[in-house]
Amino acid sequence: MDAVSGRRARRRLQYRGPDIRIASEEEERVGGIRGKLHDWKVTAGFGAVYLPEYEGSDEYEVQPFPLISAQFGDRVFLDTAGLKLDVWKQSGFRFAITGGADMGRKEDDSYYLRGLGDIDPGGVVGGLVSFETGPFEFYAALDKTIGGSEGLTGTVGTKASYQYERFIFSADLSGTWADDKHMESYFGINAAQSARSGLAEYEAGAGFKRVDIKGTTTYLWTEHWMVTGAAGAGFLLGDAKDSPIVKEDAQPFAMLGVGYRF
Repeated sequence: MDAVSGRRARRRLQYRGPDIRIASEEEERVGGIRGKLHDWKVTAGFGAVYLPEYEGSDEYEVQPFPLISAQFGDRVFLDTAGLKLDVWKQSGFRFAITGGADMGRKEDDSYYLRGLGDIDPGGVVGGLVSFETGPFEFYAALDKTIGGSEGLTGTVGTKASYQYERFIFSADLSGTWADDKHMESYFGINAAQSARSGLAEYEAGAGFKRVDIKGTTTYLWTEHWMVTGAAGAGFLLGDAKDSPIVKEDAQPFAMLGVGYRF
């Protein structure tokens, strides 16, 4: 694999901006009841996504990526975002523990990152609390990165889903908070980085870093085949928006994928 291919592969893995997963537990929530996708245990496929080169970039690229979603029993879910285990569910409330990976960032991902060094990959562990009523779900998540940035992030949001014949529509609005370690790793510039990159020193403190909005449409083509498309944007806030590495605070994305359920 050459250097360019290697960079593209890392970007595919490290993408953790707008959620592009096709997780079973999200697709099964339709009109307040467990829809037909509840019985789908494993879905696999492929797609392409149009997104910024890094969080804050004004340059975009199209990347291929795999689609994967698996459900084991009623409590274990696996998708491109990671693993989720429901430990308590009652009267619409749910508490789950989650696990995944943060692939960090490479300074050669973009010209604007040169001299800033790499952010190493790390594991992510966290918890999720949600409440579902009818077609709506309200949720809050907290994630800790072990290794890499060693940062802590929290997300609050709401989702809505609706099914019309073979189409499933969903919308998601969320806000993300990050602690000092995460913000300094991804948006701060220390003295050494400033000397290498030529950028001014910048201290990024804890606070809400972005708001995201996303819409998804899934078409149940046949009993086994499905087509999923999504589009949305993230809007950087506060110290993240003001960072010297941020060239555009609006971060749009779009994706299209095809999946097969087994």
